[in-house]
Amino acid sequence: MVTGGLKYVLRAEGFALFLTAVLVYQLLDGNWWMFAALILVPDISFLGYLLSPKIGAIGYNAMHSTISPLLLAGVGWWIDQDATMHILRDLCGFTALIWLAHIGFDRAVGYGLKYASGFKNTHLGVIGKA
Repeated sequence: MVTGGLKYVLRAEGFALFLTAVLVYQLLDGNWWMFAALILVPDISFLGYLLSPKIGAIGYNAMHSTISPLLLAGVGWWIDQDATMHILRDLCGFTALIWLAHIGFDRAVGYGLKYASGFKNTHLGVIGKA
């Protein structure tokens, strides 16, 4: 787990990701009803903790890593090569921005990627009071 000042740099980085994703969403005229409907979808991954801490951590990390939304944005860009696919391109791009905003917010408030030892153990430190 990261400690000291570096932890705050990583949390500030999360806030920057959140803020950038929201601002780009606004600049691209994203639908705020869609934003509200999808912003918490990545948290469905918490259900993995009903099976075990290891499965929960794998599911959480899969949904809270920036890799997947960036790949989704890439799919949207690739789809844009076909001028008839604008709706699907927009769906991919806006969903990726919402997903990145979620991840950034979580990191900003201290919810890092999880270790298999338990939900509270993250790369940004232990969640909650010691």
